[in-house]
Amino acid sequence: MVEQWTAESVLELAGEYRPACVLSAAVDLGVFEALDRPRSAEETAEAIEGDLRATRILLDALVSLGLLVKHGERYDRAPRVAGLLGQSGQGSVLAMARHHGSCLRRWAQLAAVVRTGRPAERIASVQGADADAQAFIEAMDNVSAPMVATVFESLGPLEFSCVLDIGAGPGTWTIELLRRHPGARAILFDLPHVIPWAREGLERGGVLNRVELVAGDFESGPLPSGADLVWLSAIAHQNSRMQNRRLFEAIHAALPPGGQVLLRDVVLDPSRTSPGFGALFAVNMLVATEGGNTYTFEEYREDLESAAFAEIQLQRTDPLMNAVIGARKRE
Repeated sequence: MVEQWTAESVLELAGEYRPACVLSAAVDLGVFEALDRPRSAEETAEAIEGDLRATRILLDALVSLGLLVKHGERYDRAPRVAGLLGQSGQGSVLAMARHHGSCLRRWAQLAAVVRTGRPAERIASVQGADADAQAFIEAMDNVSAPMVATVFESLGPLEFSCVLDIGAGPGTWTIELLRRHPGARAILFDLPHVIPWAREGLERGGVLNRVELVAGDFESGPLPSGADLVWLSAIAHQNSRMQNRRLFEAIHAALPPGGQVLLRDVVLDPSRTSPGFGALFAVNMLVATEGGNTYTFEEYREDLESAAFAEIQLQRTDPLMNAVIGARKRE
């Protein structure tokens, strides 16, 4: 936080959209993938189907940001950028960078959203809505994969025979749980269009034979039964508190007596202004959802209690999205 605001610091903050827009355009257009070898502006424009003048300006801006290097009239990726943005795969953040572009297009409508209370219009990238949806799913793995081991190690031993992973996306958390518990199995529950991506992720992770894939929508029907642990990761912030209460009731109904739910998400302090990431992520939910928000532990506790859960504890604190709340269904 700035200790004392000045005209310069205010305007610097106001201009922080510029690098994000340059990066967003580059990943949407496939610039870093096109530069699999040094290329001229003309060659790059042809590869990304861009206007030559516009492509050259974009490439020079990327050089100024240090994402590209320029040798004479040829452009190349800066060291390490190839692994981060030049391709999908382990260590890549390409999908998350693309997803941030989708967020940027919604955040640009924030003033209108505050006036109306309605989420922003969804504007597709140049790659199209289907590619944006795939980038979102892959982005969840980009941000989760580096943290899964740390999060589960901090929670200590977990006792379960079957875990139900709700809204599991590519299955990142399911894979790690099953790796840590060789005798356990899992049920992965997500929307129908996500299931094929989940299957691919689970197959790469070597655990597909231990996972039941179930397509469905927790908003419109009961959850699969048979699990004694429910993992609810980065889902609750998409919901209003009333939606969460209904979801917690469905989880309670799906669990056996003594079953446990672990909720991973942002957890705000009582002021709702800290951690800063959480306060800003609430804005992301404002522009992207009908009723989503970020919540305090007390709000989560009240909503879990309303669904008859007990032993509600904040088991892990985190300044980002890796706080974990645990609760149990009474015996």
